[in-house]
Amino acid sequence: MSSRWFIVALLIGTPAWAQEPGGVSPYAGLETRDIKALGPDEIAGYENGDGMRYALAAELNHYPGPKHVLELADELDLSSEQRAQTEEIFQAMRESARDLGVRIIAAERELDVSFAGGTINDDQLQHQTAAIAALQGELRAAHLEAHLVMRAILTSAQIDRYEELRGYAGGHDPAHHQ
Repeated sequence: MSSRWFIVALLIGTPAWAQEPGGVSPYAGLETRDIKALGPDEIAGYENGDGMRYALAAELNHYPGPKHVLELADELDLSSEQRAQTEEIFQAMRESARDLGVRIIAAERELDVSFAGGTINDDQLQHQTAAIAALQGELRAAHLEAHLVMRAILTSAQIDRYEELRGYAGGHDPAHHQ
């Protein structure tokens, strides 16, 4: 075998973690987590109903989020009606997100247990991952829907100000003027 093919065979046969500096996998230490696929910050985010970047498509395209609108209520000069509507939207979104987050954690735990116990098969894998994906889709929709409703409550000037306060470049979008 030529030396070139020997090196190629050696590289193909070498685990990726062994090719990293120091020969340590970036996953080292994660094997001790309760749910291997979820870190403590992710679990807390799901339990708290946090946004976790699920609504970036809305947030960065001129659809403000209720949490941040409430944080900026004074700067946005919200009316008492707008503030009440925003609080209602935020609470409904957070309640839905928390419920879905708890269900995602449980589904991830179930998947982890299936692998840990060596009992998983292809049918279970497909079922469990599809269930997790569906829950994540519902969670994302819950966050995005709140942004959608928020845009209808705010004036175009408030949306422009929101984007300015949040530090988004470009701010003004004629498409969001009603």
